[in-house]
Order: sequence, then structure tokens, then C-alpha cells
Amino acid sequence: AALCPQVGSHRDISLQSLALFRLLEPRIEILVLGTGDRVEHLHPDVLRQMRLCGIAVEVQDTPNACATFNFLTSEKRLTAAGLIPP
Repeated sequence: AALCPQVGSHRDISLQSLALFRLLEPRIEILVLGTGDRVEHLHPDVLRQMRLCGIAVEVQDTPNACATFNFLTSEKRLTAAGLIPP
């Protein structure tokens, strides 16, 4: 299922915008975030809070994030993706 929270750019990625990923059951291990045409840095507090919830976050440009997501799911990892179109 595709869900579209109000995230227009990497600047909109916050702990609140990632709340859905913390609620998924079964709990995901890895969240792959695609930040558009290029890798963008997220606020360290957002990454730390996600880690504290037991979710690793991988931030990449969107084309590579798609490839990473496909690889991780083929490995049967509990993975979700949040992708901003390039």
C-alpha cells in the first residue's frame, strides 16, 4: 500500500512524518528513505529516535533507495521505504 504523508522534500522529514513506520506490525527492521535526486542529510535527532525505536534508517537518493529496498525485501528483511520522487 502506498501512503503519502505531507512530505515534499527532505526538509519535511521529521519524527512526526515517520510516525507511521513506527506503528507498522510486524515491526520493521530497516526504513529506507529516498531523498530525491541526491542524498540529503536528515536531522541527527530524527535518526537517533528511530534507532531508539529499534528501526535502522538508510538514507539514499531515490533510485538507489528503490534498489536497496528491493534487495532487502528479496532477503526477507522486514523493510519499508519512504520515497520522494527525483
